[in-house]
Amino acid sequence: MGVPKRLTEMQIKFAQLLVTNEGRKTKTECAIEAGYEKDRAGTTAAELTNPNKYPLVVKYIGELRDEYQKKYDVTYGRHVTELARIRDEARAKGAWSAATNAEVARGKAAGLYIEQKIIHHNKVEDMTADQLMNKMKRILDDNKGLLEADFAEVSDKPTPQQKVIDYKSSDSPSSGSNSSDSSSS
Repeated sequence: MGVPKRLTEMQIKFAQLLVTNEGRKTKTECAIEAGYEKDRAGTTAAELTNPNKYPLVVKYIGELRDEYQKKYDVTYGRHVTELARIRDEARAKGAWSAATNAEVARGKAAGLYIEQKIIHHNKVEDMTADQLMNKMKRILDDNKGLLEADFAEVSDKPTPQQKVIDYKSSDSPSSGSNSSDSSSS
């Protein structure tokens, strides 16, 4: 019998459906839509994608995939140009949020924005002995002023130079009512 030299219309349609619906339709669904019998569509689809049985169909599928790859290839220039077009259309319609988002996406594509997420897990349990000692030394050095400070003892009674306001009395603080037996503020 030999290998056919040309593709049939159904084979061409199957190949086109397979490539254009990649990831959305199965080979069997594409075979049925191309006109192959439902009862045998799964087997036919497997045979049509087998290079030993139908090399011309497989070659055509490969050519279509290459063509689609080139057509829809995401390059930097195409990507930035498409985002600029989207931005301009959104701006023309007054959709400022969409225009801003498109412009930010262009900036990210150009590398103008760098997002960094740094997560530190400094648990004491995860530290080595040296790290733990260094951390404790840093804490002591940072708080040296507190540790070496002179502290005066504070008594409950106010000193004579402090003014004490009695908030319990009916007089307001602005009236100047002072009481020496009230607690200090």
